[in-house]
Amino acid sequence: MNRTSFLALSLCCLTAACAGFRVTEGAAEADPPVYVPPSVSRPAPAPAAHEDAPGDPVARQAAADQEAAAIAAALKQVGAAKIDYRISSADLIAVTVYQDLEMNRKVRVNANGTVSMPLIGAVKVGGMTLIEAQAVIEAKLAQYLVSPQVSLFIEEYGNKTVFVMGEVAKPGSYPIPTESRMTVLEAISTAGGFTPIAAQDRTRVLRNVNGVSISYTIEIKAITQQGQKEKDMVLEPNDVIYIPQSFF
Repeated sequence: MNRTSFLALSLCCLTAACAGFRVTEGAAEADPPVYVPPSVSRPAPAPAAHEDAPGDPVARQAAADQEAAAIAAALKQVGAAKIDYRISSADLIAVTVYQDLEMNRKVRVNANGTVSMPLIGAVKVGGMTLIEAQAVIEAKLAQYLVSPQVSLFIEEYGNKTVFVMGEVAKPGSYPIPTESRMTVLEAISTAGGFTPIAAQDRTRVLRNVNGVSISYTIEIKAITQQGQKEKDMVLEPNDVIYIPQSFF
């Protein structure tokens, strides 16, 4: 093969390899996936643009950035609520003692509000915040360890709490009914329903799965106006429902 033929063949291969590849400058992050019921095998495509988003791409990006900031602020509120949370029976608590792996464990709070720890035995933590409980455990461990540093984390809430934030009448935390389930619409109804400026079809469920935050978009109008009840997602403990404000 001569040099000209080789170059022509190389150019054809390069053209084929690059077919369909397109660089887009300033592309916005894709919308979160639309929630698809488990019975549906094929995931539904995410919408190309929000129905109530401004038509101008710059304005649309600004609105998306504003919504992302609002979600971050809501999650910060949820984090603060968890810090102020008072430990109750049936909560599962992860206990970490700095530089003492043998002391690390997960303990369930019993009906009396106590947990059982090595060296110090039963410790009353019911009704305390995590910070208060940490101080109590550290004080007891100080009899056996030098300057113990304890960290507590609620691994599982005994009352199965979910959080409803954003454009609802009463944002806050709500318990999932005992021996029952709660869907997105039921949680929003418990929180007083949507405000007049809520972007209902951009309702999101933020869920932590194995340390990774996953966001689902819930098609509210498909549920309420088209009767597609299967799209009303069943919530899990610690889920955060966020309803953004309409762009208009």
